[in-house]
Amino acid sequence: MSHHGLPCWYELASADVTASEGFYSAILGWTWADSGMPTMTYLLAKAEGDMVAGMMAAEHGMPVAWTFYVAVDDADALAAKAAALGATVIVPPTDIPNTGRFSILIDPQGASFAVLQPLPGGTGGAFDQKKAGHGNWHDLACADTAAALAFYGALFGWTVTQSMPMGPDMTYNIIAANGQDIGGVFNATGAPAWCVYFGSSSVQTATEAIKAKGGQIIYGPAEVPGGAYITQATDPQGTRFAVVGPM
Repeated sequence: MSHHGLPCWYELASADVTASEGFYSAILGWTWADSGMPTMTYLLAKAEGDMVAGMMAAEHGMPVAWTFYVAVDDADALAAKAAALGATVIVPPTDIPNTGRFSILIDPQGASFAVLQPLPGGTGGAFDQKKAGHGNWHDLACADTAAALAFYGALFGWTVTQSMPMGPDMTYNIIAANGQDIGGVFNATGAPAWCVYFGSSSVQTATEAIKAKGGQIIYGPAEVPGGAYITQATDPQGTRFAVVGPM
């Protein structure tokens, strides 16, 4: 079975790795371990027995941000196709020992994302909408939703399953990969960006923990269609993320 187009990994470039380790452990219940990479410090987060995220220090002008990875069948072909569609390849397809082949890109409107061609059987369980502490949802805010939907549709085969008016000036388009709703694209001003949502067993508890540990609440807790609740926030280094789940 091909996992092409499904989210598969989450990576944080942090301005303070030690502080981020403690913060996300408190919010999402993660435990951390060093990956053992010989050339850099790269920490791995685990939730419910699954490796769900990685973290490294933001260096050499690297933006402090969460990046999500999409599984692809062929990283080289995908990067070439993305470039032909107007994307910028920031990190060309590169091998990761015992993991696969990855590339980091910026879409035509300026939002960053990454792709991973995993080794056979190596997609892992980082994206699981049924488990707390795992990747759950992915929002793209951008100026031109039609262009974004066309770009990602051509690249990953994503489709729109529902378009919901969210007031007079905004429409939220739910996107699916392989028949599974994975996120949304909506029109907004400001710098285009993806926001990653992690599953939580209690959004209220997570919200209080975010505030107690020095994060800032942007929005929520608020109920969304389908009965779940969300809180959008920034961590103490200013990195945007969100939690989703029952209240």
